[in-house]
Amino acid sequence: MHMAEKIHLPHPTLRGRLLANEPMRKHTSWRTGGSADRAYIPADLDDAAQFLRTLAPGEPLYFVGLGSNLLVRDGGIRGTVMLMHTSRALMHMDGEFVYAEAGAASPKVARFAATRGHAGAEFLAGIPGTVGGALAMNAGCYGSQTWDRVERVLMLRRDGELRQRGPEEFDVAYRHVVLRHVALGTDEWFAAAWFRFERGERAVALGRIKELLQRRIDAQPLALPNAGSVFRNPPGDYAARLIEACGLKGYAVGGACVSEKHANFIVNAGGRGSAADIEYLIAHVRETVLARHGVELITEVRIVGEKK
Repeated sequence: MHMAEKIHLPHPTLRGRLLANEPMRKHTSWRTGGSADRAYIPADLDDAAQFLRTLAPGEPLYFVGLGSNLLVRDGGIRGTVMLMHTSRALMHMDGEFVYAEAGAASPKVARFAATRGHAGAEFLAGIPGTVGGALAMNAGCYGSQTWDRVERVLMLRRDGELRQRGPEEFDVAYRHVVLRHVALGTDEWFAAAWFRFERGERAVALGRIKELLQRRIDAQPLALPNAGSVFRNPPGDYAARLIEACGLKGYAVGGACVSEKHANFIVNAGGRGSAADIEYLIAHVRETVLARHGVELITEVRIVGEKK
């Protein structure tokens, strides 16, 4: 099979779409990478749980939201990808908390909270991914981080069961989240979360969102395919400053280039760059910064799949 095609569902009660040989460039913000053997687009959270129950125990499994922090290698992904982002992801008020499913885009959660008179969610508007991705990496910007606001989470287990967990069950740090005693991303994945925000003025919160989005537009190369910040900021410094100090702005490999606008972004103009181009460029930037500044940059993006 050279093109994606819809294949028969493994159980008659499933309501989603199962695709074979699905090009992952369609599901990543870098707009490059190989195909997944299988990709499932669940109808809703219950359908996702039902689908998991049909998988063989040893089947490799990956959860993908907006693909805004992900590089899929050119050889593609062996196994199954769960494509979680959907405009139908549930968001609602659960008492004093904002409940949002993992497939909801983070900026939508920011606006949802603001329009209901809550403050403190505005930073989520600057995170170009889903709630699931934000939870998995403790995404943050403008001085706030996702887990600062988490009351509890709903986890989807490999066996299709759903389980609530509290923040005390996780080790959480800067761009790092680990579920204690369980291999997060192997046996359990984030399905939803309850967020706590303080009461505030609707107009003020919406104005703050508009301001943060404008700051993002001014500072980041949003017009070109990118995956957000490539590297974590080292303690007491900024990855972008170190990269720029090495004279790497504009440095290109194939179709991939270190952004002229923000040095911690790698852009893929026109989607012409391969995943190999981007991965090589990531390695070159790391090696150069280490050689000149003695700082080992840690990648913020996740790299998966097979090399071609």
